[in-house]
Amino acid sequence: MLPMSKTDKKQADSPAGSGHRPSLSVFFPCYNEVDNIERVARRAIAVLEDIGADYELVIVDDGSRDGTGQAADRIAAENESVKVIHHPTNLGYGAALQSGFRAARKKLVFYTDGDGQFDIKEMPALLPLMRKYDIVSCFRINRRDNIIRKINAWCWTRLVNLLFGMRIRDIDCAFKLYRREIFDDIEISSKGALIDTEILARAVRKGYRITQRGVHHYPRTAGEQTGANIKVILRAFRELFGLYKRIRKSGP
Repeated sequence: MLPMSKTDKKQADSPAGSGHRPSLSVFFPCYNEVDNIERVARRAIAVLEDIGADYELVIVDDGSRDGTGQAADRIAAENESVKVIHHPTNLGYGAALQSGFRAARKKLVFYTDGDGQFDIKEMPALLPLMRKYDIVSCFRINRRDNIIRKINAWCWTRLVNLLFGMRIRDIDCAFKLYRREIFDDIEISSKGALIDTEILARAVRKGYRITQRGVHHYPRTAGEQTGANIKVILRAFRELFGLYKRIRKSGP
C-alpha cells in the first residue's frame, strides 16, 4: 500500500460502495484500431450494462488514418451513452489520455487501450476497492509482449520508482481506475508515453491512496503496436528527467 489519502473518505460516500449504482466513465485511446475498436467498445457496453452502471463510454480517436474514427462514430450513433473525441492529427498517447480524462463526467474514470489486449470483464472486480483507495493501478499477468519490450519495461519501471519513491509494479499497464476528482487536483502536462508516470508520481506526491491488482494480458490479434518506436522511447526519457525536476520544485 502506498501513502494515505490526503482526505479520509467515508465508505458510505464511495461511488462504488455497497448499494450504490457505479458512476463510471470508461474511455479508450485509439490510434489505427479499426479492426479492434468495435469489438472492444461493444464488449465494454455489455459489461457496463450488466453491472447496472450509470456510465458513459468515450472513444478518443488520436488522428487515426484507417477508419477508426468512422467506426467509433457508428457506435456512438447507436448509443447515446457513447461519445467520440477526434484529434485531427496524431497528438500522442498522453494527449489522448488527457482528452479522455477531461471528457470524463462520472465519479470514477477507467481507461484501457482500444487494442483488445485486456478484458474489460475484469474491471468490475476493481470497483469495490474504491471504497478504500483513490487509484487502482493494475499490473499485467503473463505479459504477452516480446522479450525486448519486457526488458525495456522492467528497466523503465525500476528507474521511475527510484526517481519518485514509488512501488508500482507496472507503471504503464493500460488498465487503471481513478476517482475523477483527482484530475481536478493535479496538473498533467505529458503528451507522450510519460503520462502514466506523471499521473502516479503526482498522485503519490499529493497523498492519494493507490492499490495494485493483477489483470490478464492477451496477444494483439489485429493492428500494430507503436509504443516501442525509438523516437517515442527517447522522448519519454527526455520528458522523465524534466518531470522529475518539476515535481521536486513543486514541494511535497
